[in-house]
Amino acid sequence: MDHVTKASVREAGTDKFYNAVETEGHSFVMDEPVFMGGTDQGPNPFALVASALGACTNMTLRMYADMKQLSLDEVDTDVTHTPSKDGHQFERVITLNGQLTATERARLLEIANKCPVHKLLVSGVTVNSRLNEDSP
Repeated sequence: MDHVTKASVREAGTDKFYNAVETEGHSFVMDEPVFMGGTDQGPNPFALVASALGACTNMTLRMYADMKQLSLDEVDTDVTHTPSKDGHQFERVITLNGQLTATERARLLEIANKCPVHKLLVSGVTVNSRLNEDSP
């Protein structure tokens, strides 16, 4: 059975966009930057999506490199999110440190596109929404 991820997000305090997040035993806050009307006390939603893509990329590459016993000492991924009138674009710049051949480096780039968050972002996601019938 696949792991189900749940998050509870609540408006918190009197600041316009300040939200408290609880997910899988972890707590953090989200906010918008000042220029968007927030107080910049936490990352904005797109920063978290970009962070999730970067972390998932690193984790996926680490698992593959360890499984194949590649000489990958460290992997770093920088992600830039750019919104436009046509949609959204994420750019990943992946740094692979270690004694890797050109073939291994090319394969690792292919594997990066198999990270679950990358696959989620390019899959055409379905989001079902409903109102809580218990709310006043």
